[in-house]
Amino acid sequence: MARRPVFQEVTETTPRATPPQGGMIDQGHRGARGAIRAWLVVLFVLVVTMIALGGATRLTGSGLSITEWKPVTGAIPPMDQAAWAAEFDKYQRIPQFRLENPDMDLAGFKQIYWWEWSHRLLGRLIGLVWAAGFLVFLATRRIPTGWTPRLLLLGGLGGLQGAIGWWMVHSGLSGDMVRVASYRLATHLGLAFAILGLIAWYALSLSRPEAALLRARRAGEAKLFSMTTGLMHLAFVQILIGALVAGIDAGRMYTGWPRMGGEWIPSALWDATLGWRNFFENPALVQFVHRMVAYLLAIFAVVVFLRGRRSPHPVTRGAYAAMIAAVAVQVFLGIMNVIHASPLPLALAHQLGAVALFTLILRARHHARYPYETSVRGTIR
Repeated sequence: MARRPVFQEVTETTPRATPPQGGMIDQGHRGARGAIRAWLVVLFVLVVTMIALGGATRLTGSGLSITEWKPVTGAIPPMDQAAWAAEFDKYQRIPQFRLENPDMDLAGFKQIYWWEWSHRLLGRLIGLVWAAGFLVFLATRRIPTGWTPRLLLLGGLGGLQGAIGWWMVHSGLSGDMVRVASYRLATHLGLAFAILGLIAWYALSLSRPEAALLRARRAGEAKLFSMTTGLMHLAFVQILIGALVAGIDAGRMYTGWPRMGGEWIPSALWDATLGWRNFFENPALVQFVHRMVAYLLAIFAVVVFLRGRRSPHPVTRGAYAAMIAAVAVQVFLGIMNVIHASPLPLALAHQLGAVALFTLILRARHHARYPYETSVRGTIR
């Protein structure tokens, strides 16, 4: 090869060095992470709306207005007077009408019917959005490696949620029941939050490339992640207890704070005739447990927050600051609810506050495990 003079100009014909190639992770099938994340965000918003609408349906006593489960044809509401009369006749046969709403007319029935119909229609819409998105991404081979089972899990849990919803409604259609069984309501709400949590976790994970997540995990804070996992589980238990409170309207029976109906410990805390069913059917015990767990959750959240403040990663510290702010708001909303006997606007705000808090705990947990890298120039996103 001929030697080149020291001062020869470098032209475009000079061979360039081959750029470095990425590792095996970068060479794998990365898929449409951004598009799938956007689809999951849409599902997240729909599920949050579903939780809020479900709360309104329960608070307005509308959940038993549709006495049949027709997953396909049930999407069409009554279209004429005869169809409305037939639906009203079915409602008049259940205990809720006979024992609680014997004076209800057709106009009143329509009001509660539309709440439940809207709730079920939204459930169908969520199923369609999931199915359409999943099939499109699957057909175009745009799902990242390893993500197909996770996305299928969401669809499976959504189908299970529909079945549990009917199992819940069916509990109030016979005997002397004027509302659904509280433990079935707790199961239904708990699964909704589990689905919501998975969607949130998946969306957070898809916000960065897989290689970036693997690098971030090496810098993860194991102790903080473990503590936040415990907080997440306790928050989930509190949500289930809140569903039990809502299922028997315990929030409207013992008002005042910090005492319950003027007592520090309600005298009706245990009914010997109920036995173990006190934990599901005794308003005094159910609300008392909900309050005690709320105090424990708030204290534990402060401990986790103080640990999160010591994180070397600014984004992680910010996530824990947002989490503790949500805890403060949720505690305030809880106190306002018991003082004012859970009116519809406050009760819905408290339920949505639980959604926000649970999501922010998950977000802080994700940042504890996959912190954003930092350098002298700032956070690397």
